[in-house]
Amino acid sequence: MGYAMASNVRKKAPSNSALYINDINTTACERFKSEYSSYGPIEIVSTAKDAAENASYVISIVPGAVDVKKVYLDAKDGVIASRVNADRVMCECSTIDVKSTREVGEALMKAGLGTYVDTPVSGGVPAADRGDLSMLIGHKSPSDSDSSSKRLEHLLGMIGSPSKFFYLNSLGAGLTAKISNNYLSGTILLATAEALAIGIKQGLDPKMLYEVIKASTGQSWMCDHVMPVPNVTEHWVPSSSGYKPGFKTQMMLKDLGLGIGSGKQVGIRPSMAEAAMEVWESASKDPQCYDRDGSSVYLHIGGPLPEGYEDKGKKNEDGTWEFA
Repeated sequence: MGYAMASNVRKKAPSNSALYINDINTTACERFKSEYSSYGPIEIVSTAKDAAENASYVISIVPGAVDVKKVYLDAKDGVIASRVNADRVMCECSTIDVKSTREVGEALMKAGLGTYVDTPVSGGVPAADRGDLSMLIGHKSPSDSDSSSKRLEHLLGMIGSPSKFFYLNSLGAGLTAKISNNYLSGTILLATAEALAIGIKQGLDPKMLYEVIKASTGQSWMCDHVMPVPNVTEHWVPSSSGYKPGFKTQMMLKDLGLGIGSGKQVGIRPSMAEAAMEVWESASKDPQCYDRDGSSVYLHIGGPLPEGYEDKGKKNEDGTWEFA
């Protein structure tokens, strides 16, 4: 998702503004620079500190809390080691626990490094490509008297749709909302895969079954946009490209784990996520699913593939996947 988000920043930012990019995958950085340099200068840097040093805006999206803390708080290479800039706006788009993001935000504020906001995103890779992600924002709504909030809104407008901006008033609130949302998406995707597998194995045509669900009470965003059965929808979904992620199967463990932990903190037993977690843990170790989109859980549970289906995913000898 970060690649697509960065592409929209480069396209929409002034052509004379430099975009500093940093990623552990240097090949992806080189490819990005080659693909988007026509929109304006792009500089590949080796650390988060270097990315933030001369930047007025910072956007980060990484796998987990330990990575967020390294990006922002590493004493040598993190944003906290960059020059003081009280006007800097920092948007942290990862899905992590609330406690960690508050620790990071408080440390940066104490160091005078600018405004840090948890801004987790929703909508998946398609929305990231289009630049109309939903933004769950742990900050108060912008006002004419608050320049940092207006600048935050301007930055988020490069990667998300203002009609889907949700200002939730306080640091960590964006992540609280995202954790609740992902609790649903992780459990609903598994239920969708199981329901489809049952119906198809009972003899129903996959496309007809989907049409029934789409027009009935079982309809969901996950069924429409992350359809686990290949070649069912007219529009692109990961399953139609060999389960190209998307959102990797093993990442479901983190998201559902956050939901389980959050529920227990407030005395709610997260029974649906606890049951789903058993399946996701097993699927994350399944060679059919590891490093593929989470919708590949359909393969793990034994869902039948359409007649004549050709798997567009190719597994290399080293266990990595290539996708058409």
